[in-house]
Amino acid sequence: MWLPQAQVIQQGDYETIHRDINIGFGNWEYSPLDLENPFPNNEGSVHLWQGDEDMMVPVTLQRYIAQNLPWINYHELEGSGHIFAHAQGMRDTIIKSLLRAK
Repeated sequence: MWLPQAQVIQQGDYETIHRDINIGFGNWEYSPLDLENPFPNNEGSVHLWQGDEDMMVPVTLQRYIAQNLPWINYHELEGSGHIFAHAQGMRDTIIKSLLRAK
C-alpha cells in the first residue's frame, strides 16, 4: 500500500514497520500464486521491487512469486534493504523505469 510521505511521517516508522510485519508474517486467506493477471490482454504489468538484503520480506519469496507469475516485472536491488525507496535517487530510478516499461 502506497502512502503519502506526510502520512508515513505521521504514522511513524514503528507503525509502518509493524503493519509490514503483520502482512508479511500473518495468515493470508489466499496464496499470492492464486492471483490472476490483472492485465489479461497484456496491456500492462505489475512491477515488484525488492532489496536483496531485506530482513523483513524474504528475497527468495519474492523471486519465487515473480518466477511463477509471468505478468510481474521483478526488480531486485543489490545491497538494499526493506526501506530502499527512501534512498537518495531511488524514487527517480523507479519512476524512470516505469515510464520506459511497456
